[in-house]
Amino acid sequence: MGVEADLSEEQKRYLERFMTGIAAKRGAAPTATDASPAGAPRDIHRAAQDSFVVQGKALVPEEIAKRQGHPLDMWDEIGANSAAARFSKGIDVFRHKFFGLFYAGPAQDAFMCRLRMPNGVLTAHQLHGISDIAERQGGGYADVTTRANLQIREIGARDALTVLTALQDLGLTSRGAGADNIRNITGSPTAGIDAQELIDTRPLTHALHHYILNHREPAKVQHRLRWRRPDRGARGYQRHRLRRGPG
Repeated sequence: MGVEADLSEEQKRYLERFMTGIAAKRGAAPTATDASPAGAPRDIHRAAQDSFVVQGKALVPEEIAKRQGHPLDMWDEIGANSAAARFSKGIDVFRHKFFGLFYAGPAQDAFMCRLRMPNGVLTAHQLHGISDIAERQGGGYADVTTRANLQIREIGARDALTVLTALQDLGLTSRGAGADNIRNITGSPTAGIDAQELIDTRPLTHALHHYILNHREPAKVQHRLRWRRPDRGARGYQRHRLRRGPG
């Protein structure tokens, strides 16, 4: 049995970084130990990290976390934490943001969940559903953001998974709403109702929204990329109670 087979995954990663550092000091090219098999899609994010490491520079903890495993693959961990009523800690605070879950500590021992709503469009059924989630699992209110989006606050550790699945049942998602991901896609607030509009932006923002959700290239980007129309209103957040009225 070879030596490599006796090493743990963590030891292999350490050895890889060690040899890459030596190669960088000697001015040699790094060994392509991570090269994708012939015909396999190229991991552009790992290649970008490699080009940084080969210069003798160290990756920040967030980049190391993305290198060790895609944050969007931690659904089971979120479920286990919810079952144990545990909030995310350490680098998992960063990973949870890929699912739109933000730990609000130390100011508040709770999660905030940021949604994704292309062009800020919601149906009445979806808005009623968000209201129910905010009442049952949150603080009974939601923040309206400058990106035509909603954020549910005061979510307990045990309710994190319930909120995510309830949003999916409504045809909504919070996937990719935080961390190193492209933010909510905005468009004209009068799209589809302005008689003088040149183009209805709703189909465009809807298509771009689903492209981002169904491709991993936009995820794990090093810096946040924001798609937006020019601001024409007030900045900041507005807090609103989401309650059902009569009927």
